[in-house]
Amino acid sequence: MEKISIYEELQSKTYPGRGIVLGKSTDGTKAVCAYFIMGRSENSRNRVFVEEGEGIRTEAFDPSKMVDPSLIIYAPVRVLGNKTIVTNGDQTDTIYEGMDKQLTFEQSLRCREFEPDGPNYTPRISGVMHIENGKYNYAMSILKSNNGDPDSCNRYTFAYENPKAGEGRFIHTYEKDINPLPSFEGEPTWVSFEADDIDTFTDKIWTSLNEDNKVSLFVRFIDIATGEYETRIVNKNK
Repeated sequence: MEKISIYEELQSKTYPGRGIVLGKSTDGTKAVCAYFIMGRSENSRNRVFVEEGEGIRTEAFDPSKMVDPSLIIYAPVRVLGNKTIVTNGDQTDTIYEGMDKQLTFEQSLRCREFEPDGPNYTPRISGVMHIENGKYNYAMSILKSNNGDPDSCNRYTFAYENPKAGEGRFIHTYEKDINPLPSFEGEPTWVSFEADDIDTFTDKIWTSLNEDNKVSLFVRFIDIATGEYETRIVNKNK
């Protein structure tokens, strides 16, 4: 796999759907997380990120226009001790509850599968960042239909120990902007960050997302030595 700038990768896609980026800052001191949502329908675009405890949740920007909240209102980010969980659906809660009962990341997701939104059958993408004693590792997961066949769920988990500075992995829901929307394929994309501070990184990610379809962006930098973090949220709806 060839490493590509995360900004170039995002600029090349009109509708990657929802996406998770995990990795390490170029100076090697911060764990990096970004999560974005996009939308093509009025219902999907009618959202904002708001802070909730140490995490975030989605909510309707204009409640009067909300049609179906079932797959678009959820908590994308929750924190469990030294673990930060980020997902594209309510499986955030499933992972949180499972890991709180000493299940692994993968075991916690065994009771879940892709979203029931045929014919797209949007995959559930998830990530968990673990920081302890100055060490950092992360894992990513995708649960998707068997090439559009909802009778089978394909489950993939990818774990990254001691990630290198200035790079990470990017996973998103849709491979191409066509109908029906095909699920992401392969291992999470190997990406470079080319940014140290959170504000530069946030601005570059947001600018790189398709102007018509982007909705909201969450970014967090966690100090690997102390566990302290900074967060940025950008919402198109203001």
